[in-house]
Amino acid sequence: MSMSGREDIDPAFLDGLPIFPLPNAVLLPGGLMPLHVFEPRYRELTRDCLEGARLMAIARLRPGYEAAYDDRPAVYPSCGLGRILASEELTDGRFLLVLRGIGRVRIESELPPVRSYREVRASLIADDLSRSPDAARIGHAHLLALCERLAMALDRGGDELRALCRDCSTPGTCADAIAAALIMDHCERQRLLETVDPVDRLERTAEHVGRLLCQLAPCAGRAMN
Repeated sequence: MSMSGREDIDPAFLDGLPIFPLPNAVLLPGGLMPLHVFEPRYRELTRDCLEGARLMAIARLRPGYEAAYDDRPAVYPSCGLGRILASEELTDGRFLLVLRGIGRVRIESELPPVRSYREVRASLIADDLSRSPDAARIGHAHLLALCERLAMALDRGGDELRALCRDCSTPGTCADAIAAALIMDHCERQRLLETVDPVDRLERTAEHVGRLLCQLAPCAGRAMN
């Protein structure tokens, strides 16, 4: 699968989708997320996922979750759908996982507790282009140009950023993959996860890349704005 993070998903898998709630983690399409799984309920979740479709959703916990952490604290309804790319079970039963984001899902309802972990009925969130294809094309080109400037300004990692850009075949996947790699703020990542218009995601990601560029090479950053 390419770094676009997209693949065909059987909607039937989403009728009982396991969720892994985390306080400050947002899995964007095209991004990678390492996980250290140690709680018994999430060890069970991992084993079931590995025996099945290897799919789970990373659900960000809403503020105030601490009081109900051992139960079912509230999560944001928009989640990152991930597939387990790699797994290692340690001798004490813990797991080390790597997930790749493959899409956006919206929690429609939470299923009654049958297992120790939480399951939901979810639906895929598709991109919704509200502006013209030309706007997406222009935004895509602008983001790629900014990333090339950023790659030139970086002491290391520039070649990896260029390779990531080469794998971004569409405007939406470009915005997602670059945001997943460069944007660390959890609130901003959640906003991008909830943004269905790829042009809006391109613009928000370009703003972030522009700020990074201004920090590293102020003159070059101003020239690209």
